[in-house]
Amino acid sequence: MYTAQGRIKQSELLTQYMPLVRRQALTLQVRLPASIELDDLIQAGMVGLLEALGRFDATQGATFATFASQRIRGAMMDELRTRDWLPRSVRRSARAVDDAVRRLEQQLGRPPEEGEIARDLDMPLSEYQQLLNDTNSGQLLPFEELVAEGAEPAKEEATNLPFDQLLDQQQRQSLIDAIEALPEREKLLMALYYQEELNLKEVGAVLGVTESRVSQLHSQAISRLRARLYDTP
Repeated sequence: MYTAQGRIKQSELLTQYMPLVRRQALTLQVRLPASIELDDLIQAGMVGLLEALGRFDATQGATFATFASQRIRGAMMDELRTRDWLPRSVRRSARAVDDAVRRLEQQLGRPPEEGEIARDLDMPLSEYQQLLNDTNSGQLLPFEELVAEGAEPAKEEATNLPFDQLLDQQQRQSLIDAIEALPEREKLLMALYYQEELNLKEVGAVLGVTESRVSQLHSQAISRLRARLYDTP
């Protein structure tokens, strides 16, 4: 792997780790909107692999495979952060849902039901559920980024995503507590999606509901978590 001077033979490692780039891209793509192309993720991952080749220091103790995997993933995340696939109107509606959930939890002392949230927003249940579908695609990435093992970004990779402020240990515990407070079905959904790494269709098969319904429940779970984790939207 190294020359006599201890430098990485980059051409050999590029060839060796290109399959890793593709695997990571495929794993991430199934959790993202259909508009995100696999080739775009692979291209971003290759940039991360090249950065890893240039920055790896064997004296720091980590293996190149571990270091490269982190850089590849980070580069893909950077690419996705540059994309804003939710219209502003939908983002405003998502904040309104967060506010309603937070307000109702304080009033009721428990997680509000869908019908209660819809009434608070003064909209039919069907309209509220469609809103959950509309907002869900924009919520898959940030939470996945938060809960993934080893997802703490290097300082130069830090972003202003609201989830970044949760990365210290005390705040991680707050996240765990918030997940535990979710209704049982939503808690199971989060475990299947983030821990077992099932996609939305597979989660639906386990829960006995449609993929669209899983999307709604996921979006609602994220709103519940934000309501507990943040004092302001």
